[in-house]
Amino acid sequence: MHGYWAQFLTVAVAHLLAVASPGPDFAMVVRQSLTHGRRAAVWTSIGIGTAILVHVTYALLGIGILLRASHLWFSVMKYLCAAYLAWIGLKSALTRPRQGLAGAPAGAEAELARPAQPAARVAWTTGFLTNVFNPKATLFFIALFAAVIDPATPKLIQVGYGLWMSLTTMAWFVMVSAIFTRDDVRRMFLKGGHWIDRGMGAVLIAIAVALAFASVG
Repeated sequence: MHGYWAQFLTVAVAHLLAVASPGPDFAMVVRQSLTHGRRAAVWTSIGIGTAILVHVTYALLGIGILLRASHLWFSVMKYLCAAYLAWIGLKSALTRPRQGLAGAPAGAEAELARPAQPAARVAWTTGFLTNVFNPKATLFFIALFAAVIDPATPKLIQVGYGLWMSLTTMAWFVMVSAIFTRDDVRRMFLKGGHWIDRGMGAVLIAIAVALAFASVG
């Protein structure tokens, strides 16, 4: 196992840089944090991390090479992801001002401002679909397994790389969730209210448009 540490470090650093860069996953977790709170954001983060295992699986099976070569399938994935993000973004962009905050006790502000919590399954599915249909994530994992990971590396070790990337993705976005659900951040959200929600919707729509017109070839 010790002979693979250098390869593992390369994989870990490349993945860290990719997961920390702003994109659909980051925007979705921030949106869930500000709109629904920590529980929904954490389940969304777990969904994103779980989706990583889908990318790892087809990369290990070699299906990723076929996907990469198929312009049709990449286009389907691209437009599905763009449509999904645009739909979520549109719902946020159409958020109405929250009623009933004026004169409410300070301790009740957060509860009044926060919409009904989505079920854990719904929040998880939101994160899972956001990541699994993102063709940029597909390209990253195909490139990683084709150019960085030696094909001679035992499959068990490659699976270990995949589990590491899945868990660290979850951990990263859970940390993002914790930051954006802090009391001071929540208070700022209450002051901006629906305008911040609309702003996050605009960000998601912009990402969807950029993805729809991006070249994945």
